[in-house]
Amino acid sequence: MRVFMHDDGERYANECECRLTTRASRLLARAKIPPRYEHCSLDSYDTAFRGADRSLAAAHLMARKFVEDYPINTEGKGLLLSGSIGVGKTHLSVGILHALVMLKGAEGLFCDYRELLKEIQHSYNPQVAITELQVLEPVFKAEVLVIDELGAQKPTDWVWDTVALILNTRYNLKRTTIITTNFADRAPGTPSQTGDKREESLGDRIGERMRSRLSEMCVTIEISGQDLRRTVQKARFGDPV
Repeated sequence: MRVFMHDDGERYANECECRLTTRASRLLARAKIPPRYEHCSLDSYDTAFRGADRSLAAAHLMARKFVEDYPINTEGKGLLLSGSIGVGKTHLSVGILHALVMLKGAEGLFCDYRELLKEIQHSYNPQVAITELQVLEPVFKAEVLVIDELGAQKPTDWVWDTVALILNTRYNLKRTTIITTNFADRAPGTPSQTGDKREESLGDRIGERMRSRLSEMCVTIEISGQDLRRTVQKARFGDPV
């Protein structure tokens, strides 16, 4: 803490930059971003490589605007990043979380959807010294929550009830939720853009009631393009991209 003096002689205190940086680093560690994604930031999100789909640049711009507007102008709304495998949804969501923690001092948490459901199920074991509420409490209370790969778990009544509990609780608390999903944001049973009814939608995976809830909680960003992981792998071996 540094003490300054106005021209009129009145003293005031200002928190030094080193303390702010230390606090942000602590918040970032508590966000539990997996080591694989620790390098991900908005600055490192590449949208200018050869063959990049235009939706990547549009999504990147919306992500930066979201961080800039948070929290006053976002009013508790989050983001739903929808797109096929490997288009950079997780990178973008982690980049947003990282920026909100470091720039806005937000208390955030990263959750892999499948791992979270496994942890909840594990709490039902009487030999485990943790309850379902203890698992879910940080998920409910996180100022900013990232749920990665929503819908990846095979849908069952228990899965639907659990998703409903998480989303409804955060909705009622007006908490910001950022979600990634590999499934298109469509109602159950509706055909894809190719007309294939067999291609499952987000509504098929989490139920139409919760998909409707998400439309109130989040602004949808659709990302298209090739699987970037395969593109990078080809480039490593000298193949044309």
